[in-house]
Parts: sequence; structure tokens; C-alpha cells
Amino acid sequence: MKIHYGYTDALGDWRIVIDTDKCDGCGRCVEVCPKNIFIIQEDDYDKPVAMVRAEFSKNLSYQCYGYSVCSSRFPSDCHKACERDALEHSW
Repeated sequence: MKIHYGYTDALGDWRIVIDTDKCDGCGRCVEVCPKNIFIIQEDDYDKPVAMVRAEFSKNLSYQCYGYSVCSSRFPSDCHKACERDALEHSW
């Protein structure tokens, strides 16, 4: 199942999508995120998966650099860290 976090406004679509079928809850995205927006929690089936912290969901564009900026500024980012390719950014 794909879980969409974020929002759409006049400037664009600001979403992070986590594919819980691919996510194994390893926590590498949590370790490398410079803004600390991810957490690992159990889903409805008691499986550990990555999630976006609730306090960041409605203001993602102000909290998260987005994939292209993050990957150019930091040695690692959530996309590179996720070996199962479970994360997507819309910006």
C-alpha cells in the first residue's frame, strides 16, 4: 500500500509517498534525513515501516528539502539509503 503524506497548494504538489509493501522498517531513511522527518512505527498489521512525523505532514515543503536538493547537498539521502526503493518525493 502506498501512503501519501503532504498537500497540494498554489505552488505545487508537496508529497512524500512511502510504499509500505516495499518498506522493511530498516530505519536508514531516519538516520540520513537532515530534517528528521521520518520515524519507524508499526502499521495496522504490526509491521515496522517508515512514516512521516505527523507534525511535518502539513508543511512538508518548509521542512524537507526535496529529493534533488537533498541529494546534491548531502552525502546520502533517503532515496539512496532506501535499498528497497520505497520512497518517492513529488518535488
